[in-house]
Amino acid sequence: MFVETSVAVTPWRFSKLICFRDLSWFSPHGPRSRLQVRHFNGSQVHCKKAPSVNKPVEKVHIPGLDMVTYGEKMHHVPWLAKPFCPQWERHRKDPRFYRSPPLHDMPLYQETPCHVFHQRTSALEGVRQALWVTKTKAVSGLPPQLLSLAENPANQLPNQDDRVQNAIKHARFWDTTEERPEHYSNPLLLNLLHLCATLQSSHPLIGRRMLTEKYSLAASWKRGENLFQVRGQNGLLYNSMDPLPRVADKKQVSDTADHVLETFYPVSPTVDFQKVHVYKEMNCTGFRGQHYYPHAHTIYFLERDVAYKLLPEQFRAKIIMFLFGNALARAHMLYGANTSSVLDHPITLQGVGTNGRLFQFVVFQLNTTDLREDDGIKNQVWMEEDVDLYEFAKVRPLFKKKQLKIPAGLAGYNPETFSKFLALYLHGAV
Repeated sequence: MFVETSVAVTPWRFSKLICFRDLSWFSPHGPRSRLQVRHFNGSQVHCKKAPSVNKPVEKVHIPGLDMVTYGEKMHHVPWLAKPFCPQWERHRKDPRFYRSPPLHDMPLYQETPCHVFHQRTSALEGVRQALWVTKTKAVSGLPPQLLSLAENPANQLPNQDDRVQNAIKHARFWDTTEERPEHYSNPLLLNLLHLCATLQSSHPLIGRRMLTEKYSLAASWKRGENLFQVRGQNGLLYNSMDPLPRVADKKQVSDTADHVLETFYPVSPTVDFQKVHVYKEMNCTGFRGQHYYPHAHTIYFLERDVAYKLLPEQFRAKIIMFLFGNALARAHMLYGANTSSVLDHPITLQGVGTNGRLFQFVVFQLNTTDLREDDGIKNQVWMEEDVDLYEFAKVRPLFKKKQLKIPAGLAGYNPETFSKFLALYLHGAV
């Protein structure tokens, strides 16, 4: 027998009923489940059964027996069967009504799956996952030779701080009429690159470079028993006629053999990667034939480059993965896609990521293309994370409790951030 809940009824003009649900202390058998509670103030709709799922009826075909349909009558007849109409095919190809074939019938279908990393992939483990997949050893901070470039006064702009602050103000205040602009990272990046390009008169090798937008990358490799691929569009590419010099010497490269890669068991290394069965193993730098600027120098990433925002940890993992993909595609083009060995001349790339205020500086050196096993020579990456160019850029001042907290305009400018940005730009041209 069910125990009924007590109901307190208010006068007629207050027609709301109050139901005391938590009255388990009235029952001598302890608390009750939802099925043991009766609510007199509810309707029957709340207690009805879930709708049953209708199973599709299998069509039975009896040989020698023709089904009587209403096809000849040219109108619907309830007591006659529905006629079978074959799919009508056009005499020409119309892309509006294209139907893709089944997955197993596609010419590029493979039984072995491929785990794809693209520009919207958000790796769960972030940098740790990217380091394991690319067989890379991470070093905190930028290399010493790049820091020396940033500290050298000969590599600085005249009136550098004032010109950089004007570039920030142009992106945050002067280039928009909104009180709180959202898309200011791209104008700021282009302004900083324009300032760096003004040093071409004192550094002629800058003229042997170019910027490339919306290029597509494809790089494939095997890690353990899994097949990985990096592909898609990624950032703004800064090409050069000359390759970047190696950052780590031969002794530092040989010391990476003793490094043990950090694992994140029980999380799978392929988590959050797109698993596909229709693919083609290929390595392409995004350019056809003999390109005049074949060597990738620096890739600039925007946190809001697409209509999808990544967290800082996943954003840094994206930078590492695409730097590795560009270097691996270049190595396969130079030494062949089927060779897996330690490179005599390592391939070095740089990456800069920003959201308009914080900057991520990454330098990647590809030392080996033998990525299947965990032992042996590792690749190397140097990272400096979350370096702020400025603290605040307010159109209106911020007051709290009638006290000025943040004044209007630009505040907290950090000149060392642009010096590092300029050092990566001048690397290889000094």
